[in-house]
Amino acid sequence: MMTRRSWGGSAVAAAILLVLCLARTGQAIWVTLPSSGTKCVSEEIQNNVVVLADYVVIPDDHSHSPTISAKVTSPYGNNLHQRENATHGQFAFTTHEAGNYLACFWVDGNNPGGGGVSVNLDWKTGIAAKDWESVARKEKIEGLELELRKLEGAVEAIHENLLYLKGRESEMRDVSERTNARVAWFSMMSLAVCIIVSTLQLWHLKNFFQKKKLI
Repeated sequence: MMTRRSWGGSAVAAAILLVLCLARTGQAIWVTLPSSGTKCVSEEIQNNVVVLADYVVIPDDHSHSPTISAKVTSPYGNNLHQRENATHGQFAFTTHEAGNYLACFWVDGNNPGGGGVSVNLDWKTGIAAKDWESVARKEKIEGLELELRKLEGAVEAIHENLLYLKGRESEMRDVSERTNARVAWFSMMSLAVCIIVSTLQLWHLKNFFQKKKLI
């Protein structure tokens, strides 16, 4: 039979696992680039979030190593990273704008085999991009204390994401209400114009029939 202490430990472990799963913001993406053209990856990120990403070309034929160009832009079009003739690279920055951040890749001229090129992109944001080894060395923490610090950071990240989503929901609700008000005003104006035009048509027809002595 499982004791109360065992049940408590299992509950704590389950809670920690759940929070860490919810706070996971790192993802590895496999991108296949066409021989010509650009392929982009975007992610919606809020303000003041750390972003860290590594990308590497995976050649299909080991006899040659094709190169690519990469460019990362902010929601307002600011250039955050740009590199040409690369087989691998890394970009890191802290967001100062909330919105969709775009990472674009394309094959440059150095592709002897032609065809498409595969790129592995490891994109991390927020708590997943934090260097916990440096934190542990600096603050001299390890083991359970370090895991609790990670858990605290994960909880803060989730809380900030919830606040961000709440703000976005409020903005969308305001936009929806303004749109509904404009549509209602336009409908009333359209109805008023129709009534005025109909009245003028009736008055014109009445005068016409009276001139023709039909009524």
